[in-house]
Amino acid sequence: MSQQPSSHYATLCGRETHWVEWGAPDAPAVIAWHGLARTGRDMDELAQHLVVAGYRVICPDTVGRGLSQWSPLPDEEYTLAFYARLADALCDHLGLARVHWVGTSMGAAIGTVCASGLVVPAMKGRIASLVLNDNAPELAAPALERIKAYAGTPPAFDTVQELEVFFRTVYRPYGWLSDAQWRRLTETSTRRLPDGRVTPHYDPAMVRQFTAHENDYLIWKHYDVLDLPVLLLRGAESDLVLPEVVARMKTRGPGAVGRLQVIEVPGCGHAPALNVPDQLNAVETFIRAAG
Repeated sequence: MSQQPSSHYATLCGRETHWVEWGAPDAPAVIAWHGLARTGRDMDELAQHLVVAGYRVICPDTVGRGLSQWSPLPDEEYTLAFYARLADALCDHLGLARVHWVGTSMGAAIGTVCASGLVVPAMKGRIASLVLNDNAPELAAPALERIKAYAGTPPAFDTVQELEVFFRTVYRPYGWLSDAQWRRLTETSTRRLPDGRVTPHYDPAMVRQFTAHENDYLIWKHYDVLDLPVLLLRGAESDLVLPEVVARMKTRGPGAVGRLQVIEVPGCGHAPALNVPDQLNAVETFIRAAG
């Protein structure tokens, strides 16, 4: 049973896709999908925890992020629908018939679209449970504007240490991270520009998802047809997932039939880093109860 990730690449949906994988290949599978401008290595602590608990964890880099290929067709491929097709292709490639899904922000929206089966019917039957880490089927417009502002024009710095200061500032809502975790977050999401400066490791064009597909994250139609256990981890200080939207979630889709669990995560905004015992234990307990 591996306590360290192995690194993999495959061409999926015509794009080279990278993921890291933890745990035994015959263990129950968990897909852990990162947020908008992040990489699969954000899930290291979660993966390490779930491996000890007996799970196999697959942490992809979305196309345009980390070590996955940047899309030459950003307006067509930086969309939730394409990401769902990418997830389906990854499951096919790995032979995964049943998975638990843990998604942070964008990764949770991808999981919702997959689990609904409205885009890729085969994914509906594959996903056994869904963790939404500070994501909802309707997001607060001011928070989306904030995210677009920093994600669409990533800064560049002369040194990695300066980039780490930037990450510590913009991701302060993640909650507590150790110095070593901040350093790893920085080093696993840094690329060097031709002029020698460093910048976050993603394609700035991915933010065009919000202009070419203005309502891509308005996904009530997907949420309303979910028929699986769902856990919402809401950062108590989140400006993206509003309490009034959570209240509506409790009366619709899985919430209407008692299959939605909501946990408020203190000391966090958007989004909890999934790196401390309370958060990790909550995810493990939920997945284990889902069977």
